[in-house]
Parts: sequence; C-alpha cells; structure tokens
Amino acid sequence: MSVTGRIHSWETCGTVDGPGIRFIVFTQGCQMRCQYCHNRDTWDLKGGKEVTVDEIVGQLDSYRHFFAASGGGITASGGEALLQMEFVRDLFRASKQIGVHTCLDTNGYVKKHTEMLDELIEVSDLVMLDLKHINDDVHQNLVGVSNKRPLDFAQYLAKKNVPTWIRYVVVPGFTDDLESAEKLAEFIAPMQNIEKVELLPYHELGEHKWETLGHDYPLAGVKPPKTETMEAIKAIFVRHGLNAKF
Repeated sequence: MSVTGRIHSWETCGTVDGPGIRFIVFTQGCQMRCQYCHNRDTWDLKGGKEVTVDEIVGQLDSYRHFFAASGGGITASGGEALLQMEFVRDLFRASKQIGVHTCLDTNGYVKKHTEMLDELIEVSDLVMLDLKHINDDVHQNLVGVSNKRPLDFAQYLAKKNVPTWIRYVVVPGFTDDLESAEKLAEFIAPMQNIEKVELLPYHELGEHKWETLGHDYPLAGVKPPKTETMEAIKAIFVRHGLNAKF
C-alpha cells in the first residue's frame, strides 16, 4: 500500500529549491513560527490535502527529461518535511528507483535521531538546511523555538557526510549583523559536507498571506537588506573558506 502524506501543494519546474529544474512538494505542518514566513498557510498540520506516494511519482515521470538535462529532481519542502518522515522517505525511495535526484529542504528541528531519520537521510542526495540564527535568544524571538535541535542536526549531517547546502535568511534587525554571521561561519566551517551557503535576502512577499488569513504580519515595514549588507555577510563566509552565494 502506498504511504500517504499531507501536503500543501506541489510545483513543477521550480528552479530555486535545489540544483536544476525541480519538482517541489510542499508538505503541510511546521513546528517553527518564523516571523518572516512566506508560507504561513502551511503551519496547520491538519490543513492541505492527503496524497499518496504513487500519485506524486506518477507526476514525476513526465518531467524526467527536464531533470536529466538540468541536473534537477524532486525536493521535499514545506512547511516542514521532517514532520512526515515516513512519507518523505518512501517518496524519495520511489523517486530514486526511477533515477530521480532527491533533495530534503528542512529546518532541522528534530527531537531525536531515529532509525526512520537514518533511512530518510540515506535516500536524500542533498539536504538544504535552514539555519535561522546562531544565537539561541534571537532564534527563539525570531522563530519561536530554540536553535539547539537544528544545530545538532547540522552536526548529525556532518558526521554522516551528507551533501548539504546551508540556507541563511538575512532579516534586517535580526540576522543582518556581522557578529552573528561570523559565529555561524565558525560553526559550519569545519564541516566537510557543506557544499554551499545560500544567503537569502528577506522579502515581503508573504505579507499578503498573513493578511488573507486574518493575522497581523509581524515584520510589517521591514524592508529587504541592502546589497552592501549582503556583500559584507557573504565576505565573512568566504573568508572562512565557504562557498557563499546570494
């Protein structure tokens, strides 16, 4: 029997969630409450729609030539994909059986490292790990939970030598200071599995979703960071020997 999962939506031919052209599955549910979240409607675990692994893999087949030509594949994003480990594990297993590259996009908020997690990571060709902030107090203010689990997950991936891209959203007033960037760079620099650091400038595109759902947008009035700020943060990561891009 095909395992079912609860998803928000899927997107075909995405180009910003992993290498090449991607089929992106946005899972439903998230433990974090990021003030800048642009997928506010994915937080509720009971929302979205239920689908089977077979339904998604049936869609994948028609895009395989795009994946092959571009070095793309399937990405499980969210929401938070790790809330539905069994579903994502089976989805990735089925994807790899037809020769499709797999990418896990996650915030790394995992309670403990289980056999199920090991099995999922074994069929993840790439992990994109969102590290929100190196300072735990700021992290809790920005996203509502401690950073201890995501940082521990980063070390777990390093020990397993899983190809990983770190994602860091630069939010004015929260993550745009150079000291925090320096400490984060120091944390990840020794990890031999880090292929890239993606610096993502904060944007306001999610504000309308909050308003549509009847919620006040916490960062109303906050503007995207200046190019000079992005360049300065990038230089810190590069100085630590990391492949940083924005």
